Amino acid sequence: MSNKEKATGPDLSAVLEGLIKAEIKFILVGGLAAVVQGAPVTTMDVDIVHQRSSENIAKLLLFLKSIDAVHRRPDDKIIEPTEQDISGDGHALYSTRFGPLDVLAVIEQGKTYDNLLDYTVDVKFRGHSIKVLDLEMIIELKRTSKNSKDKQQLPVLEETLRQLREMTGTGLATGRTNLKNDENE
Repeated sequence: MSNKEKATGPDLSAVLEGLIKAEIKFILVGGLAAVVQGAPVTTMDVDIVHQRSSENIAKLLLFLKSIDAVHRRPDDKIIEPTEQDISGDGHALYSTRFGPLDVLAVIEQGKTYDNLLDYTVDVKFRGHSIKVLDLEMIIELKRTSKNSKDKQQLPVLEETLRQLREMTGTGLATGRTNLKNDENE
């Protein structure tokens, strides 16, 4: 953990902004994806599923190095990211100078970037648009999860989806377009 992260806590918006500026193709998933759609849950990291083309992996690797990413480990051993870490089917969990970043090739049910594209909403962030896994798919995936934290969040996420549907008058929770940091433009 860097001095900046220790002093101020994670700066998740800096991670997102860096991914955008590096022109990396990714889908925001996990807790932050739920938060930006209005769910009152807490998260301390950024979880992404990335497109695994050679070009995108090269951009992602450069970005990881630019933010001093190292693998999160229980010991003090410092292991920098490699192309193999992010080109395979696994998860790579990093500490960066801005906070934790989880780079995922697949998520529950073996879903990849390409499988998830139809289940995303575009969210505006600092003048850019990012792809965010929609709340309905987040809920579907958490229903099948074996993680107790996921199960605990499920009622909150379901209630958020119900309220969004009520507000929009539709069966879908679409149209969520602004992250809280958008006013900083």
